[in-house]
Amino acid sequence: MRQRAYRPASTTLAWLATGLVAVGSLPASELKAQQAAKLDLTTFPPNQLFREIQLSTIACGRDNSPEPCAKARSLADPLMDHPKLPASCKDTLWDIREKAVVAPKNSFERRETLNRDSTDLIALCKPATKPVGSGGQAAKPEEKKQGGLGGFLRGLGIGGGGGGTGGGGSQ
Repeated sequence: MRQRAYRPASTTLAWLATGLVAVGSLPASELKAQQAAKLDLTTFPPNQLFREIQLSTIACGRDNSPEPCAKARSLADPLMDHPKLPASCKDTLWDIREKAVVAPKNSFERRETLNRDSTDLIALCKPATKPVGSGGQAAKPEEKKQGGLGGFLRGLGIGGGGGGTGGGGSQ
């Protein structure tokens, strides 16, 4: 797992202030995308949403323009509080939120970092699979089998109850 660097509160506040300015200047389609990102917290988010974040992140790295970067951040932000997402997915969403900003120089490292995060997003943000044998059918309670002579006799149909001490199971 990646280590998170400590960020002073002033850096976080500056980032929040820039994010609020950026959100305030979003076009109508971006605001609709942001409102659509307010999902039902009882179900896992749809794959189309992660695909949209992936494409926006790739476009942000390629074009280095405000529109795709703001869209990637605005779609990733509400998912940070989603209870169904694994921590590795949230780490990747955090990286996208932090790195999907317009840079003075669109370096190869910046583009590759955003591309890697967008690829990781699809791989890491999948619903947990059910373990083998946990299908939707209710398990039948097994009959309690009695070992020893009593179980043997009952198997033969002779008796051999299992309630008493000694005495045997005569009929």
